[in-house]
Amino acid sequence: MAQDSGPTSHIYMSQRLRLHYVDWGNPDAPPLLLLHGGRDHCRNWDWIARELRHDWHIIAPDLRGHGDSAHSAEGYYGMEAMVYDLAQLIHQQSLAPLSIVAHSLGGNIALRYTGLFPDKVRKLVAIEGLGPPAAMEAEWASKPMHQRVIDWIGDKRALSGRQPKRYASIDEALARMMAENTHLTAERARHLTIHGISQNEDGSYSWKFDNYLRIFPPVDLTPEQKQALWGRITCDTLLVYGKQSWATNPADDGRLNWFNNARVSLYDNAGHWVHHDRHDAFVAEIRAFLA
Repeated sequence: MAQDSGPTSHIYMSQRLRLHYVDWGNPDAPPLLLLHGGRDHCRNWDWIARELRHDWHIIAPDLRGHGDSAHSAEGYYGMEAMVYDLAQLIHQQSLAPLSIVAHSLGGNIALRYTGLFPDKVRKLVAIEGLGPPAAMEAEWASKPMHQRVIDWIGDKRALSGRQPKRYASIDEALARMMAENTHLTAERARHLTIHGISQNEDGSYSWKFDNYLRIFPPVDLTPEQKQALWGRITCDTLLVYGKQSWATNPADDGRLNWFNNARVSLYDNAGHWVHHDRHDAFVAEIRAFLA
C-alpha cells in the first residue's frame, strides 16, 4: 500500500454478522486499533490515522450496526455483544498485544475488553469512554428491573415504526452533522457526513447506523461490577475529556480511583469529540503516550 493512499476495506465475521474494518497498511509496525463512538463510523479516524500510520499498523472497525458493518437482525446492541466483536477482530487478525484509542461507546467497549484481557492491551486511550455521568447512571440503576424492561419494550416498539430520516441532499445531512458538533470545521463535517450516509433508492440520503442504536438494553454491569472490571486493567490508561462536554470528569466524580494506572487529560475549547475539536494537541499527546 502506498504511503499516501487511503485505507483498504475488509470484512470479518462475528456472531454470524459481516463486520467491516479498514486497514491503513504498514503491517510490520506495532498494531494500533481505533474504535469509534455511537452512531459514528470508522472513517471518523482518518485524520488521526494519516498522521500515525507511518509508525503504527492501524486498524479501524465499524461497530455492529454502524458504518458498513451489518445491523443486528434482532436490533439488539448489548455491550457484551460488542465486546465479543472486538475480541474476535483482535483474535482473528492476531493483533495482541496492541494499543487502543477509542471514543465514547468505543471507549466503553475497549475498557471492558482490557479489563477482561489485561495482558492483550499495551496502552489504552479512552476519549470520554466511561459512560454516562455517575448521577445519571445512579438514577437509571435506581429503577426496579421490571420497570427498566417495560420501558425498553415500549421504546423498542416505538422505534420499530420509526423510519430512518431522509435528507434531500448531502448538504442537508451536512447541516445536521454541523448542528450536532459546532466545533467541527466545514471540511471535516463534510468528510464525516459523506462516509456516514448512504443513498436511498429514491435518491434521498439516510445515516448508515441502525435506528435501534438509539436505545440501550435494560441490563448492564452495575457500577460495582465496572469498578471491579476496570480495576483489572494493568496497562497505562489515558482518560481524555473536553471541558465543554456533557460528560463529567472522572477525576472529579471519583471514577478515576477505580483505575490502577490511569490519568485524566482535560482539554479546553473541546466538547465530546476531543479528537476533532483539538486535533493537533490530541495527536501530539497520544503520540507521546503511545510511544
